[in-house]
Amino acid sequence: MRTMGCNSIKEFNDAMCKKTGFVALRTLLILVVALFTVSAMRPTASPAGASSYRVTKTIPVGGDEGWDYLTVDSAARRVYVSHGSHVVVLDADSGAAVGDIPDTQGVHGIAIAADLGRGFTSNGRANTATIFDLKTLKTIGTVKTGANPDAIIYDPGTKRVFAMNGRSKDATAINADDGTVAGTLALGGRPEFAVIDGKGSIFVNIEDTAEVVQFDPHKLTVVHRWHIAPCEEPSGLAMDLKTRRLFAGCGNKMVAVVNGDTGKVIATPAIGDGVDANTFDPETDYVFSSNGEGTLTVIHEDSPDKFTVVDNIPTKKSARTMGFDLKTHNIFLPAADFDAPAAGERRGKIKPGSFVVLVVSKQ
Repeated sequence: MRTMGCNSIKEFNDAMCKKTGFVALRTLLILVVALFTVSAMRPTASPAGASSYRVTKTIPVGGDEGWDYLTVDSAARRVYVSHGSHVVVLDADSGAAVGDIPDTQGVHGIAIAADLGRGFTSNGRANTATIFDLKTLKTIGTVKTGANPDAIIYDPGTKRVFAMNGRSKDATAINADDGTVAGTLALGGRPEFAVIDGKGSIFVNIEDTAEVVQFDPHKLTVVHRWHIAPCEEPSGLAMDLKTRRLFAGCGNKMVAVVNGDTGKVIATPAIGDGVDANTFDPETDYVFSSNGEGTLTVIHEDSPDKFTVVDNIPTKKSARTMGFDLKTHNIFLPAADFDAPAAGERRGKIKPGSFVVLVVSKQ
């Protein structure tokens, strides 16, 4: 930097120029450089928020039917969107519709058995699971489940698919290779979402008893049953396989962080209202909560026992479920607009053509 002489700075008075001009100017310049350096080092707020995530795309899907879970097949670059009586299949990169799986009445979830080339849907109104071919999307067959199958998950270790049945309060174990039923496991309450720990166990939230149940997917026996107070009505569930931490999204606006070995509740970071799905990014250590109020809460796992809420991203009211793309780190959230509810209705009808999938990306 070129140093300016006293004669070029008229604000300095004559005395200062004669006695301390050079020293004062040098001091001033040092202060300016120091302030600039501190300012450059200080984190600045991103327009996308502290996590740098924001909604970057809205994919129109259309139709006036409801929805529940959404599943991303990161390897095959497909997004499976439950949509009432069928499943809409999107390209994960372009958002274009690439297929449809029909006659999945009251579909809730989609499970992918990539090693077997098969997919499975849980059909809540039909009390069945549909088996379909991953390449052609053609239906292979259907399997009878318990009453109102909700979440559905594939366990590569046993090569079984588990349908979590809300009304009959049990899980149906399906042999994924031939579609036969291996057995039924009573869960002692209404199951919501489930995760696989990669070490021979499946964990599932029990919504009406505020519990997490750990069970053996091979023996079909309950291993542990843990109450996770102060959590109420847990629905979404995710897991950090490395730290053995479970993340249960709770109806009373918190995520219960649960030790997967002891069942102890470690932390309860706050989230938005109406959570119905959670996910975890093992690369960034972010826990995500999709909230029906129209927010996506982002929580950072600072350590196995310390969690910090870093962002609440505006999404769209009703965007309560999501799917996570392990390849791009994008998050897909289905949502729609609703008419005002009529007398006695909990919510109004979906406005025709308003069903969309939001894409939230890191910027």
